[in-house]
Order: sequence, then C-alpha cells, then structure tokens
Amino acid sequence: MDTELVTRIANNPNYQALKAQRTRFGWWLTLAMMIAYYGFILLVAFNKSFLSQKLGAGVMTVGIPIGFGVIVFTILITAYYVNRANREFDALSDTIAKEVLK
Repeated sequence: MDTELVTRIANNPNYQALKAQRTRFGWWLTLAMMIAYYGFILLVAFNKSFLSQKLGAGVMTVGIPIGFGVIVFTILITAYYVNRANREFDALSDTIAKEVLK
C-alpha cells in the first residue's frame, strides 16, 4: 500500500472520528456482553440453588431460560452492531475514501 495514502487516511479527521466512535461503541458492547456472560457464570458458581429451582412441574429449571437469554442477548447485540456499522460506520468509511482519493 502507498505510504502517502496511508498517511492521508490516518490524518483525515473523519477517520479519527470513525476510529474513536467504533472503538467506544465496541467497548460498550464488550462491557455489556461481559456483564451478561460473567453474571451468568457467577450465578452458576455462587447461587446454584437459585438456578436449580424448577419452573412448574416439569424438568426445566430457572437456569435454562437465563442461559438461553445470554445466547439471545449475544445475537441481539451482534445484530445491533451490524446494523449500526452498516448505517453509520460504512457511510463514514465511504466519505473518508472519497476525501482521500481526490
């Protein structure tokens, strides 16, 4: 890759904004996922009696829907990231490419 092009991209204010927005957003989603995942793991480790409570007369316990919820939460925040990336980050990337390739 051309070093002049890399320098122009790195010095572009829109690139700096994109990098900052994407990083900040990624850390917030990482924090949310870690809270959900490690919260579940901590429940498994320290509150087994809560998770092992039966729901109704069947064999399902409280832990099963909570574990399923962690999986669904992961899918939802991934979809949210993809949606925002397609909406905002891609538009900003296109703007940067047009400005830099002038």
